[in-house]
Amino acid sequence: MGNLLLNIADYVRRSDPDGAIADIAEMLAQCNEVLKDMIWQEANEPNGHKVTLRAALPQGTWRGANQGVNSSKSLTTQVQFGMGELVGYSYIDKSIADMWGQSAKLRMGEDMAFIEGMSQQVASALFYSNEQINPKQFTGLAPNYNSVSTTTAKSAANVIDCGGTASANASMWIVGWGDNSVFGIYPRGSQAGLVYENKGDIVPQYDSTGARFEAYTSYFVWKLGLAIKNWQYNVRLGNIDTTTSAGGLWSATPPDLFVYLARAAIKLPTASRRLSGIIEVDAPNEPRVGINPALYCNRTVRSALDVQAIRDKNVLIGFKDYAGEPTMMYRDLPIRVVDALTNSESRIV
Repeated sequence: MGNLLLNIADYVRRSDPDGAIADIAEMLAQCNEVLKDMIWQEANEPNGHKVTLRAALPQGTWRGANQGVNSSKSLTTQVQFGMGELVGYSYIDKSIADMWGQSAKLRMGEDMAFIEGMSQQVASALFYSNEQINPKQFTGLAPNYNSVSTTTAKSAANVIDCGGTASANASMWIVGWGDNSVFGIYPRGSQAGLVYENKGDIVPQYDSTGARFEAYTSYFVWKLGLAIKNWQYNVRLGNIDTTTSAGGLWSATPPDLFVYLARAAIKLPTASRRLSGIIEVDAPNEPRVGINPALYCNRTVRSALDVQAIRDKNVLIGFKDYAGEPTMMYRDLPIRVVDALTNSESRIV
């Protein structure tokens, strides 16, 4: 592995001709709006979050004359959701950073790069991370909604096959954020979100020979997980072929995304009256603290949505005021762009 510290050449590349630190054009920045919608809860265990789910309902008996009634009861099960710890250190040689009195701006530029990079990692993990494959991580949405067969998983009822067959597919997601549906978790006794700590120049650094030198150090840590308390509040519209081949988004016969969205919106157990029209359930004691659903897609799918809306003069999509800012909406769903969602998903079967 090469030297991960900024050297003189790096410093020169980051400097204007007058020696001042240049403003860097962020060509690698992404739009990952899922991070601003996500709600958080403190985990109820040191290393995870345990939730209790209803697994079966009691059944009554159709009673006849002189006939007894069997007893019955509901069944519950507990599920544990794990967490991961994403950590980064930024080191800058103090001697280099202090050149021409530019240490603060140089450090800020490098720190902002760390924040952007880690935010992109978290956004990707929220959808694709799988602790069965990477035990140090938590499990995101996709591994929980990775089949269209209800004999394989109950959540398959909320996975819609949009017809793609190869491995150039994308997904749209409806995520119903809420305290009793799906939420982010952080360790008990800590705080939510990315934590930054300026350690100054007190943390020693060492060169390849083991010799010590002074370096400015910034520490970043993000401890988080994802808890899906009620899988019915998330819907995956998968197998969206993003190519120009027959049936692809950019072919002469693209999948009708609004047909699939109509099928997806009705799957939420409760939602706004405008979104699905379903606002009541027959669970008298269910905590009804409302959900905050949003629709997530990448730029490829978003542009196809716009094209289809224009061609079909779709009245269900348009700009509205949402949380104080103009937002593209499908019915009552804000449409969010998430660059972490890829166009290279394999077919869901």
